Amino acid sequence: MKYAYIVGKTETGYSAWVPDLPVCGVTGRTLEEVRRLIKEAIPFHIEGLRLEGQDVPEPTGIVEYYDAS
Repeated sequence: MKYAYIVGKTETGYSAWVPDLPVCGVTGRTLEEVRRLIKEAIPFHIEGLRLEGQDVPEPTGIVEYYDAS
């Protein structure tokens, strides 16, 4: 399963979150750090859902871009 994640710039670095996995998000000082952390957070979050007996949402995210130029 492939889950889409979104990375955003913040005042102190970057944040990333997974639209298909509510409450699954991370922050970091660098883009590289936040990419590493979100890739660790996703399987950890899924494992937690399974351990709690909750359903794991299927990935439905589609990544598209709007060009405003």
